[in-house]
Amino acid sequence: MKTILEQMIEAYQPKNNEEKRNVIKEVMQEITLCALSKAGFFDVAAFYGGTALRIFYGLDRFSEDLDFSLMTKNKDFDLSTYVPSLKRIVQSFGLNVDVEIKHKTSDSVIQSAFLKGDTIEQFLLFYPNDLVTGINKNEKVKIKFEIDTMPAGLATYETKYRLLPLPYSIKLYDEASLFSGKIHAVICRSWKSRVKGRDLYDYVFYLTRNTKFNLDHLREKLIESHYLSQEDRVDVNFVKALLIARFNEIDFNDAKKDVLPFIKDTSILDIWSKEFFIAITSKLDYFGIGGYQYIR
Repeated sequence: MKTILEQMIEAYQPKNNEEKRNVIKEVMQEITLCALSKAGFFDVAAFYGGTALRIFYGLDRFSEDLDFSLMTKNKDFDLSTYVPSLKRIVQSFGLNVDVEIKHKTSDSVIQSAFLKGDTIEQFLLFYPNDLVTGINKNEKVKIKFEIDTMPAGLATYETKYRLLPLPYSIKLYDEASLFSGKIHAVICRSWKSRVKGRDLYDYVFYLTRNTKFNLDHLREKLIESHYLSQEDRVDVNFVKALLIARFNEIDFNDAKKDVLPFIKDTSILDIWSKEFFIAITSKLDYFGIGGYQYIR
């Protein structure tokens, strides 16, 4: 009979160490989600972001981090209370890892932690029959997870279920609210030295699926980012205008460089251009009322 880890990795066909690293990280991500579920974390929090999109909706690129949000704002939330259970449950699957809380400034609404393990040790655990070469003896495999304790409102959620590593349930943003978060990232993310092409890749993925976005949640996020005031109304044409303005600013060659390490078929990026993104944005659709109920 196959072990749980063997069952979890059998769908992958890694060809080199980098692909094996990604397999190890993805399996560790799913074990972390299971452990958090067993610890009661999803009674108060929901999963969102690129990894949520990959695991539960089939996004075909690797995503590095686990992103969570409280479902009700709570500035007194303490992520560290979940660490003992998280560490114990993850280690029960044979992973020798530590969990470290990253301490930020007292006024930060984001709390972070890292799951860390020795890379060579994980390679030997996941691929016991393969020769391990070309890895620095001090290298660590890391899974970063963050939770927003004061999130923008009006997101909508759903419950999903997974069978491996053990049957568990998870609360996550529904697809429309996930899409709203991605639109917000495309519009508002501060791209310092490099455009985050992964945002654009995910944006195309949502449009390919004909996903509608949650207009009310997007409006709340735009208010939070000071793009809007509480009195401002939003409609789909306003959102399209913000996106088009952003597409006019982007260096798409830089955007492609960012996403290349995370995908296998790089030829799908050949069409990326300002004209392409502006054209596909005409498909953008939504549900919600965009704050119109607040206007007298």
